[in-house]
Amino acid sequence: MKKILLILLFFSVSFNAIAQELFSKNVKNYSLAERWQINDTLTRQKGLFKIETYKPVYILMANYTNDINEQPTSDNPLNVVPEPIAGLENVELKFQISFKTKALHNILGKKIGGDVWVGYTQTSRWQLYSPDISRPFRETNYEPEMMFIVPTPYKIFGLNGVFAGIGFNHQSNGRSNPMSRSWNRIIMQFGWETKDLSIVLRPWWRLQEEPVEDNNPGIENYVGRGDLMVAYEKGRHDISMVARHSMRFGDDNRGSMQVDYAYRVYDYLKLHLQVFHGYGESLIDYNHKQTTVGIGVSLVEWR
Repeated sequence: MKKILLILLFFSVSFNAIAQELFSKNVKNYSLAERWQINDTLTRQKGLFKIETYKPVYILMANYTNDINEQPTSDNPLNVVPEPIAGLENVELKFQISFKTKALHNILGKKIGGDVWVGYTQTSRWQLYSPDISRPFRETNYEPEMMFIVPTPYKIFGLNGVFAGIGFNHQSNGRSNPMSRSWNRIIMQFGWETKDLSIVLRPWWRLQEEPVEDNNPGIENYVGRGDLMVAYEKGRHDISMVARHSMRFGDDNRGSMQVDYAYRVYDYLKLHLQVFHGYGESLIDYNHKQTTVGIGVSLVEWR
């Protein structure tokens, strides 16, 4: 019990620290242009190596899955769990922290711009409600990345072009075989927005590894070769969708969709509902299809 209280206290302090760092005193949802500091006339405080918002920050106290992955598999025999993992519950706690910081500014000159950003996202799934197996962290995914972003001032179909970018992304779960999962990608991204709407398209290319070192062969046929994020904000309501697809047909026609809804109840504190369906809810589940429903609180949304 003492262990649980200490971990919950850590969550509380960490989330409070993130909120203090990421937000000003006034309640405001920042646009894509503001989040990426695209326009020099924007009033938001800027500076190199200043912590900024990136992906959503939330904690889901109850995250239910219709099919817990008791025996992770892979096309690499070294990464097949030989026997089912006993004692896993279908409900666990899930949380995500994410931030970015600008490391270089206007490297192509003031006229063109061009900034280098460094980002980090961590998502954990904690078997809090499994006392018989000592409440382990079932899966944690670590995702550092570096991105080069340039402004793209144009309009198309009523959308304002905000930025285009390219970067290197590493994602892994930091575990040894047979539970190890990791991959590296080159990710492009394009952002558009209106007053209430944000859209980000991200196609990517996996950097292939030697077969013996590949923990998850063919992961792009499950997790996908790109994603599309659409976020809408109005008043106290935030709703977003992230869809991924393999960009293949036949047996490799796979992907996923995640929908998040947040309702602001006090300053930046929001009630949060998340629904996921498809493959790759986490790296250990990259080739495992499931539906999850989670409820909790959040501090940061997509916009």
